[in-house]
Amino acid sequence: MVTCDFCGRTAPRTANGAEDGAEDGAEETVPLTWSTAVERGRLKRYCDVCSREHLRAMEGKLDQDYW
Repeated sequence: MVTCDFCGRTAPRTANGAEDGAEDGAEETVPLTWSTAVERGRLKRYCDVCSREHLRAMEGKLDQDYW
């Protein structure tokens, strides 16, 4: 199950009918509306609500090359 690292919201189940998220050894599927980031070497996932609410702060962390 994928959980937002900011608010704790969980992602809805996948449309393929998987009950527990990913198969053994496979990565969890993050919804397309969610954001992912690597902060201090750790993968972070943010739900669509948190992504929209904190967009300016996220953009402020990007190098100018990504503008």
